[in-house]
Amino acid sequence: MDYLRLSKIMKAIADPNRLQILDMISTGEKCACDILDDFEFTQPTLSHHMKVLIEAGIVTARKEGKWHYYSLVIENVDQFQKVINQIFKTNLKEGAM
Repeated sequence: MDYLRLSKIMKAIADPNRLQILDMISTGEKCACDILDDFEFTQPTLSHHMKVLIEAGIVTARKEGKWHYYSLVIENVDQFQKVINQIFKTNLKEGAM
C-alpha cells in the first residue's frame, strides 16, 4: 500500500473547495469556466486547486482553446475508495470485538 500517495489524495480532498469541485466533476467533464461560476474566487485560485487535485492523481485536464476541461481519473478514484474501505472495514471489525 502506498501510504504517501494515499495521504496526498487525502490532503487534496480535505479542502472544502476542492471537495466541491470533485463533486461537480463527478458527473462528467467540466470546463473551468463552468466551475468558476459556482465559486467566488479567481481563475488563478481555481488553477491552484486544480493543480493540487491533478498532482494527487485524481483529476486530469485537457485544454481546448483558452479553457481547460477537468475530469476525474476514475481508476485512481476507484483505487482510493478500495484502500479507504479496506482500512475502515478492518478497523470496524477490530473495534466490534
